[in-house]
Amino acid sequence: MTTSQNDLARKLKSFHIPGDPLLLANVWDGASAASIATHPSTKAIATASYAIAATQGLDDGNMTLDQNLTGVRNVVAGVRKAGKADQIPVSADLEDGYEDPAVTVRKAIELGVVGCNLEDVDNRKGELRSVDDAVARIRAAVATAREAGVPDFVVNARTDVLGYGGNMSDVVERGKKFLEAGATSVFVWGVMKWDIRPNEVVEMVKAFGGRLAVQPGSIGVEKLTELGVSRISVGPALWRKSMSVLEGEGLRLGVLKS
Repeated sequence: MTTSQNDLARKLKSFHIPGDPLLLANVWDGASAASIATHPSTKAIATASYAIAATQGLDDGNMTLDQNLTGVRNVVAGVRKAGKADQIPVSADLEDGYEDPAVTVRKAIELGVVGCNLEDVDNRKGELRSVDDAVARIRAAVATAREAGVPDFVVNARTDVLGYGGNMSDVVERGKKFLEAGATSVFVWGVMKWDIRPNEVVEMVKAFGGRLAVQPGSIGVEKLTELGVSRISVGPALWRKSMSVLEGEGLRLGVLKS
């Protein structure tokens, strides 16, 4: 890979600042990527696998690696069309890393991606991976990126342990080990209706040295910034809003009937 690709990875990593978080408006295709890339406040682009799956008529978690990469390829093309390919780094939601996270990350890098989300679930089995398994997969992703010439590749390691009977102690245990394995940040979100509270954010920020990634949830961007997180993303929220606008316009124009 070229030096410029690692320059973008280094740039993406530098945006993860506790108390001054990277704000990501997740995209799902070339058009949404081009639109967000041209906004003056955009520092980086991240995909939302849920939305990419939806654009292909699929449910989240049922998308193959090739189908996900098709969506990622389109997003990269949108950034390129906007004339921002050498300025705005792209991070891809690679779900659970599929069968082999090393192969998955290598293919993503070949598309120009310089960061990824990696979940600690096994989507095929529908169960949480053991800590050791999840850590090994993060290490494999980091090592592969290094071998591919992108040593500063950003891994946003997501844990869904709250959705599998876990508690904040489990989150902290996993998150610390994910960071030790080479992850840049730990992504914790309110899975299974768990609404993360401000005091829990404070606990995680302290445990992870600020290297915490979250969704706005009920707390909001301003408060999360104040609490010291380093990354905030909206997931498929923009896609959902776009779909509601689409239906509303169809009703207004009369091509859809209520």
